[in-house]
Amino acid sequence: MLTRANRVLGDDLAQQIPGVLRAALGPHWEFTVDGRHIQILHPNRGTPYRPARRPPSWRELLDSLETSFAQVGAPRDACLPLRWGRETELTISAVQALDPLLKDGQLRTHRSGFLPQPVVRFTGQRDATGHLKDGFLTSFVNVSRVQPIGSLDEYGVILDGWLTVLSQLGFHARHLSINGNLTSWRRRQVEGITLRFRHLDRTLGDIVLLWNAERPGRMAVDLGSGLERLAWARTQEPWHQLIYGSFAGTAPPTTLDAIRTATLLLGHGITPAARGAGGITRRVIGAIDRDVARLGVGALLRDVYGYWSLFGILRVPWPGIARAIEEEMRL
Repeated sequence: MLTRANRVLGDDLAQQIPGVLRAALGPHWEFTVDGRHIQILHPNRGTPYRPARRPPSWRELLDSLETSFAQVGAPRDACLPLRWGRETELTISAVQALDPLLKDGQLRTHRSGFLPQPVVRFTGQRDATGHLKDGFLTSFVNVSRVQPIGSLDEYGVILDGWLTVLSQLGFHARHLSINGNLTSWRRRQVEGITLRFRHLDRTLGDIVLLWNAERPGRMAVDLGSGLERLAWARTQEPWHQLIYGSFAGTAPPTTLDAIRTATLLLGHGITPAARGAGGITRRVIGAIDRDVARLGVGALLRDVYGYWSLFGILRVPWPGIARAIEEEMRL
């Protein structure tokens, strides 16, 4: 429940944000503030978008992000462990790196800077048939800049830096927009204000100003997108073709998504179990169509194993993962 003091702080920050962002982004943006809603648009936003002729590989995209973030003051930090075990069984967002600062009011974080963080979530939007909509996966890479800040001006600088990063990836400011509600929200120990950014008609992610409710001077920024979503917006390729390549259409989307996620979980040593993190692995493997996978899962598994290996060394070799999936499917 928000106290009066909390509301005053949130209102004060909300009033400052438009001015802070105007100062950071410069005069080449159009700001509209209507009550609590803010929208930021480029004046030349009507120009057409032309994707690059040669889409970058996942490695090239990751390297470009790492280089660009370092140039704007956010060097890459090590990923969080996939097995979290504090409030959530698995890491579901890079923002969990800020837990000591935001939840405990401590002057430290688990990580800071650019994190290409593999995560597992079951909250992706689904269509009427229960399949994940385009743009959503159970496992994906949360491209984030998580960073403590000492002033609101740093928040504006971080957003401006993100636009620079996007420019280096081949996006242009005229196709980007930022909007959100300046009303602060609260979840347990943490309060925040969220603004979302889009490329054309696709949401890319958000930038969240965060602070500890009891120690509001302990502030941080969580700037987040998805590596797969960035590639989708940049290339304009069909979603399943982008994610699964030549395997798109070879099995139901639910099976492809489950094999991709099981590879990540098992690669981090999270084996099937009755409960806990292992229970999640069992649930994921249970979504694989047994008839489709009767001849094995090795080909797709090797492909996604290479993908997940871009973000850190997997503890289990791919043959061990294939064996674990096939043994679980026999139960």
